[in-house]
Amino acid sequence: MAYATLGSVTEAEDCVQEAWLRLNRVDDPAEIRNLEAWLTTAVSRLALDALSRAQVRRERYVGPWLPEPLVGDASAQDPAQRVTLDESVSMALLVVLERLSPAERTSFLLHDVFGLPFAEVADVVGRSPAAVRQLAARARQHVEDGRPRFPPTHAEQRELVAAFMAACEGGDMDRLVALLDPGVVWRGDGGGKVASRRIARGSLSVARALVNFARRPPRRLGIAAVNGAPGLVLRDADGVLTVISFTVDGGRVTALDVVRNPDKLSGVREPG
Repeated sequence: MAYATLGSVTEAEDCVQEAWLRLNRVDDPAEIRNLEAWLTTAVSRLALDALSRAQVRRERYVGPWLPEPLVGDASAQDPAQRVTLDESVSMALLVVLERLSPAERTSFLLHDVFGLPFAEVADVVGRSPAAVRQLAARARQHVEDGRPRFPPTHAEQRELVAAFMAACEGGDMDRLVALLDPGVVWRGDGGGKVASRRIARGSLSVARALVNFARRPPRRLGIAAVNGAPGLVLRDADGVLTVISFTVDGGRVTALDVVRNPDKLSGVREPG
């Protein structure tokens, strides 16, 4: 819940730790009738406060700010866990959520994703239930406008990512253009710490950038689970660790989110 609100693993862990510390300071734990609800409210409030503070930092960020990716072993992931990740912390959803106000984002996540009633959400956000309902409705419209209309299955996305990787390695422009949606967007997050192409749009422009990038083959490259869906993890020719997540709609890639900021990748295991 904290990660979906903040898009940052480190900040999410801080919120969870602080919630446990507050729980340990409760004089009489027996007074807490529903521990899960207590922790949910505590973590949600802490995450909302942290998000409000983070907004200023992100506005000053060098280039596009992308969520910190959750990277795991694509082959080992449990299908039930994968569905949960796809619904709550997919990169496509997190990128859309970045366009919302903290109150809209929190209202949408708590009600639509995690199933809290509006009365409880109102207690977290500090608004009336009617106001929270409106916040969630506005957020829901933004999310629906930004979500893929025809998302792939896990197997379909893995097959597409493998084809994408092969086309890049072979410098096959025509194949890359065929895999990319005409309106595809490349967003790059280097945080001003490593070289990163910030934004490119359109299948031809993105395909050219990919071919140019692939002319210097990466030291290591592999498919991994990135926020619950197949993506790529690589160590490029210059030694920079990079995680690429794919948004796929109707069988084509509509967005590539490329995270290279080393501060966001400290916990990522490299491909073998």
